[in-house]
Amino acid sequence: MSKTRAKVAAIDPVWMRICEEAHDAVGQEPLLGALIHAGLLHHATMEKALAYRFSLKLASGEMSEQLLREIADDAYGSDPDLGQAARADLVAVFDRDPACHRFLQPILFFKGYQALQSYRVAHWLWRQGRKDMAYFVQMRTSEAFGVDIHPAARIGRGVMIDHAHSIVIGETAVVGDNVSMLHSVTLGGTGKEEQDRHPKIGNGVLIGAGAKVLGNIHVGDNSRIAAGSVVLADVPRCKTVAGVPAKIVGEAGCAQPSVNMDQQLRGCDCEG
Repeated sequence: MSKTRAKVAAIDPVWMRICEEAHDAVGQEPLLGALIHAGLLHHATMEKALAYRFSLKLASGEMSEQLLREIADDAYGSDPDLGQAARADLVAVFDRDPACHRFLQPILFFKGYQALQSYRVAHWLWRQGRKDMAYFVQMRTSEAFGVDIHPAARIGRGVMIDHAHSIVIGETAVVGDNVSMLHSVTLGGTGKEEQDRHPKIGNGVLIGAGAKVLGNIHVGDNSRIAAGSVVLADVPRCKTVAGVPAKIVGEAGCAQPSVNMDQQLRGCDCEG
């Protein structure tokens, strides 16, 4: 390893691994060489690569790649937490998704990861008071990825959104660190109230496919929500809930459900 590469690996091991995988991928599939060079190897940092991907995927006749690239570069340059969150999200996907075999996959191919990073730029715009631009990014993220996250929602680090189709997260929702959710999850309201009206999801929570969590309720740390459930009331920490409406059916089954990703209801009192 050259001295330059060694320094990069020491400072940013995630980005270094992505670049090494990218070189290997070009050798294995030369037809993707242009895509991989443009998307990854052409850039000096992961933040620059993310800004490029953001602009490429969200550009339209209404907003050019150049303008979106400038917005994303400004966001990543102004707030280092965006890049750190992106790394934590990427490692989460790699650790939890058995279909993810390399670090480069989420950046290039996984719409859940890309949509989440687009939301993070929109949230940065929202916090800067640039709400109309934030709404534009929300709209394009929904159109491009099928994921609709309000830019005012607050989402922690190390979040995995698997498959990601039809994810909806409302304006006053809060999602903690190290949360995993599958496709068709809704964190929504229950009516027309305009104040705090969306769920608060604790750290380490696993939300199964198709689950609907509605209203200003709290889902405790390290709990599990079974696929297809409709949650309308608070969920204590370290519990499993299932059903319509959801009720407690047992313990969470492990210390970190979002990492373990076990969605079976073994050991739960599913009858009563």
